[in-house]
Amino acid sequence: MVRVDPERQSEYREAYDAWQKQLARLHEIFLDGEPLEPPKLKGLLNREARAKQRYDAARDALLGIGGIGRSLAPSIHSGSADDPQ
Repeated sequence: MVRVDPERQSEYREAYDAWQKQLARLHEIFLDGEPLEPPKLKGLLNREARAKQRYDAARDALLGIGGIGRSLAPSIHSGSADDPQ
């Protein structure tokens, strides 16, 4: 049986749920054909991308892999030391 830190487990579940919510909305637009104005689509795409980054960081933390000390809320400033890109 794998033992998981309760705080990391909670962060993982919250990040996963938030990402799935954004992904479901994205699917409504792209797969179900629901119309959305371009500025709102851009916002949706950005929210989904940030939610996926947060999920990836939470998953890595849960599994004990990835960057040490990496924040679950990645920096939004490009070129910062915390930005993995």
